[in-house]
Amino acid sequence: MEPRAVGAPATVGTSLPRVDGVAKVTGRARYLDDLDAPGVWYGATVRSKIPHGVLDGFDLDPGYDWAGTGTVFVTAADIPGKNMILLIEEDQVALVPVGGRVMHVDEALALVAAPTKALAIAACAAVTPRITVKPAIFTMDAALAAEVKLYGDDNVYKQFLIRKGHARDAEFEAIVAGAAHVIEGEYVTGAQEQMYIEPQAMMAEWREGRCYIVGSMQCPYYVHKAMKALLGCGPTDVVIAQSVTGGGFGGKEEYPSMLAGHVALLAHKAQRAVKIVYERDEDIAATTKRHPARTRHRLAVDAAGEIVAIDVDCVMDGGAYLTLSPVVLSRGVLHAAGPYRCAVTRVRGRCVATNHPPHGAFRGFGAPQTTFPYERQIEKLAVLRGEDPLALRTRLALRKGDSTATSQILGASVGSDEVLTAIRDCAGTPPVRAGVAANGSPLRRGRGVCFYFHGAGFTGSGEARLAGRAQVAVVAGGRFEVRASSTDIGQGAITMFTQIASDALNVDPARVVVVDPNTRDVPDSGPTVASRTCMVVGGVVDRCCRRVRGRLEAWGREHGVTGDLAALANAYVESGAPELADMVQYEPPPGIAWDDATYTGAAYPVFGWGACLVDVEVDLDTYEVKLLRCVQAIDVGKAINPIIVKGQIEGGTLQALGWALLENIVYREGRVANASMTNCIVPTFADAPELETIMVEVPYPFGPSGAKGVGEIPMDGPAAAVANAVSDALGCAFDEIPILPEVVAASRDRWRLA
Repeated sequence: MEPRAVGAPATVGTSLPRVDGVAKVTGRARYLDDLDAPGVWYGATVRSKIPHGVLDGFDLDPGYDWAGTGTVFVTAADIPGKNMILLIEEDQVALVPVGGRVMHVDEALALVAAPTKALAIAACAAVTPRITVKPAIFTMDAALAAEVKLYGDDNVYKQFLIRKGHARDAEFEAIVAGAAHVIEGEYVTGAQEQMYIEPQAMMAEWREGRCYIVGSMQCPYYVHKAMKALLGCGPTDVVIAQSVTGGGFGGKEEYPSMLAGHVALLAHKAQRAVKIVYERDEDIAATTKRHPARTRHRLAVDAAGEIVAIDVDCVMDGGAYLTLSPVVLSRGVLHAAGPYRCAVTRVRGRCVATNHPPHGAFRGFGAPQTTFPYERQIEKLAVLRGEDPLALRTRLALRKGDSTATSQILGASVGSDEVLTAIRDCAGTPPVRAGVAANGSPLRRGRGVCFYFHGAGFTGSGEARLAGRAQVAVVAGGRFEVRASSTDIGQGAITMFTQIASDALNVDPARVVVVDPNTRDVPDSGPTVASRTCMVVGGVVDRCCRRVRGRLEAWGREHGVTGDLAALANAYVESGAPELADMVQYEPPPGIAWDDATYTGAAYPVFGWGACLVDVEVDLDTYEVKLLRCVQAIDVGKAINPIIVKGQIEGGTLQALGWALLENIVYREGRVANASMTNCIVPTFADAPELETIMVEVPYPFGPSGAKGVGEIPMDGPAAAVANAVSDALGCAFDEIPILPEVVAASRDRWRLA
């Protein structure tokens, strides 16, 4: 790499202050609810109160002044294009049509818009849907029995089968039968609410026949694709722009398309701007959550404790519509065998339809649900053999040259030894097992560890199909614009792109401007999901910047212009020459081969690796579990901005700890029964232990400066570490999360406290 210009020190690897930080902490950043168009109206959604039925029509209360207030009422009959929210399949409607099937409680049936929010709420209450009730499905077993058919003939949205080391089930069972020990277990993980700080929010306005939609979202081009179908318009007839977004965690990946459609329909009929900002109870009740899952796992080992076969059967509850269930299930099964050497594996996965509100993307999307079972199984193996849990994992871990369950040979950037060693070196003495609280309650303490991995980027050939693009342009004032549809949802993407571009261009970071994503001004760089923004799109930005730099320097030599790159850029713009910009498209690294038919080959270009240690304290009188310590060691390839990366790891860790101990979505007859922040609990600072974060850097040659994904991985492992620690404290298995006090109390007859 060429030496940097004077005054442009390298920024990658330093904790550059967040580019958007001052605006956010001072309140200057404008979220959707801060935005208003002239004469904006307010929308509200008429929702179903039953989980399954047929919509027969609507009754409008004549006591509400519909004409005097000018209130707009929109149904499926007002949709100009196809009544669908286009994503993977055409199964989810934007509004249930009269005569159509209602599939879940809180499904959108109709819309209203009025001059004030209070009037919109009153109008919504003045609409009574008439629905003929049908039998509903609320469990995965009932879905598989298929006595009530919600999707196809078997209620199975998607299924996958991975085989390694055998061709038929009989061959597999013979290998299991010959093992010295077979550990069997059934594991249940619950739904989880994203609880982003800003609820779902959108605003739409039509001007000169074109629809402009702005809102809180992760994926502008997902919304753009859905709106073209719903509104029956061309690609230039609808413009999608991201407003400053207060968190997403996957919850603003697919659902914003639904809300965007609703405000667009209302704005079209009202002929004025319309916004909808969900109240928290509506957001929790109606939007997507992490898929609940049940996994049956068999671990066959020989007399020396080597794994000879792994058998996994995972079922996920997809809810009422397909949404992103195939990609969630895919990632779940691809991680289900874990980061351990095994010549023979069989992994089966199914996602089924129920009459719960649809489940969708959530940080880790599928991998946390299958990491929990394999790490509980490995813990049981350690107990069976009387072997130190961390030493056992180190002995069995995948390393460079080993093959995964899909027969992918691991090459560069395999940080398994590094993360396990980091945990071992900082572990220290386990907590004293028995104790007494200040109030006299007896205590038991325990320690749990886990080891896990997470594929960075889209699965298999997904990145090649996405063909994500980014553009870098020279603009006035000696500045450079980075144009990409990757969004900053709080994870620091703007700052990360600034640092990558600054280093590649060899200019001061202040010379880099990251354009706010909108579909009119930026190319489609793919969705902001799957730990791909830094590794994949950041890599594209890096290449694009280097091409622009080369072109600009060549222009300077040709025209006798000297100075640093900023001076060249300024001179170029002032010369009146056409815009100097370069567009680069993602190219997969060499050696990536994937077979979608057999689900074998290189599932991901590279994996992140993680290890976690948790110490807990259990109060034997109140049955509360207290977190004493949590250490995460994560291989990030290269930390572009260490403080931001640390924040990502700690945020994901706390979400995982909450999923393990506190967060419990309660469904009753298909309805979210605890749809408020008073009883849909997420961890606060008071619940968090002192988080210890160890960033391990095993560079990935095809990531920008060696970086790879970090957003998803910290979510995957800590829940298993918590369950392992509670099991260690009380001497009995905890194979379902969340481990609530009532769960601990119910296990009392199994405690072994000696």
